[in-house]
Amino acid sequence: MHRLAPLASLLALIVPHPTHAGEWEVGGEVAAELRVFPDEPAYPGQLEDLQPSGVFTGDIRWTSDDGKHQIVAIPFFRLDGEDNERTHADLREGYYRYAGDQVELLIGAAKVFWGTAESRHLVDIVNQTDAVEDLDEEDKLGQPMVKVGVLRDWGQLELFVLPYFRERTFPGTRGRLRFDPAIETENPIFDDADEEWNTDFAVRYSHYIGSVDFGLSAFSGTSREPGFEVGFDPQTGVSLRPVYDQINQFGIDGQYTQDAWLWKFEGIVREGQGDTFAAAVAGFEYTFFGVTESGADLGILAEYLYDGRDEGFDVPPTPLDNDLFLGARYALNDTQDTSILAGTITDLNDGSSSGLIEAERRFGANWTAELDARFFYSVEGDNLLAAFQNDDLLTIRVTRYF
Repeated sequence: MHRLAPLASLLALIVPHPTHAGEWEVGGEVAAELRVFPDEPAYPGQLEDLQPSGVFTGDIRWTSDDGKHQIVAIPFFRLDGEDNERTHADLREGYYRYAGDQVELLIGAAKVFWGTAESRHLVDIVNQTDAVEDLDEEDKLGQPMVKVGVLRDWGQLELFVLPYFRERTFPGTRGRLRFDPAIETENPIFDDADEEWNTDFAVRYSHYIGSVDFGLSAFSGTSREPGFEVGFDPQTGVSLRPVYDQINQFGIDGQYTQDAWLWKFEGIVREGQGDTFAAAVAGFEYTFFGVTESGADLGILAEYLYDGRDEGFDVPPTPLDNDLFLGARYALNDTQDTSILAGTITDLNDGSSSGLIEAERRFGANWTAELDARFFYSVEGDNLLAAFQNDDLLTIRVTRYF
């Protein structure tokens, strides 16, 4: 931990003492969640039908009177009743931020999002995926960083120094939505001798030209996506150890807005994991406004997904190499913010498919209810989705904000 001392010392020097000025805001949320699995588990030791858990997320913020200085802390904790690996805590964000007229400085742990597509975020590489939360790679761990941003008429330039690597989380032996055997997170393999202390670097330039918003990014460091080394454990048999390679990745993302149309694209080129490969997501969202007398909107989504990486577990495996995503987003635009998203991804090679339904509604000023469903069908035995074909699930979540 002594390697954090320079960062802590710099933070202590530049952060203004919050008791001198400014205002504190304290909030957060508490959620009760129940996962329901209707099918029998595929692998020995997995939980059967119900997986209850509770979640706490805090939100503590201080902002100076002039609005230029900010301190943010967002702790996260999940207690899971079945899977010990899903019981975990994280500092989603904990940073000091200075925001001048044209310059931004951020020091600490933060979350950064890049991308435009709905079905997959190829260019979003700064933060590690918190894979015990869900299968969609939307949940992220807080990433220690120093970020410098410059905003000018010619666009925004952001530079990132990432001094510490966060390993990806995975379900344990009791967990569902996992491979067989469960991944050995306690014994990862790193390509670099400094392991998690290897310093990574990233840069992104973003701007707009008329109705086109775009971003160009580059990353050099430890891949957030692990491959896996297949080995043999004398006690458990076959073992899977995550392998974190050193990679270089170049990305581009863009969105073109025209009336009710949103045209989206994300593409990357990556070297360092097998042969250099390219991957892309391209598609559109078209919205029908006011489809009901109450003013509801209906959006239609379609995206094509391509990935040219090598096959096999020694590179990060993906089922999304030649797939089509079709979906719909229905927003009632009512006072309860009721919305529904439904979609399916189909492998154009063998027809294996997965689907999702996400519905949300607010109750009163401080409560929300969410209903999520994920399902797998027509899955071929050699498709990567075959590991999850017994893991159709329904998630019910009730959240209280304070």
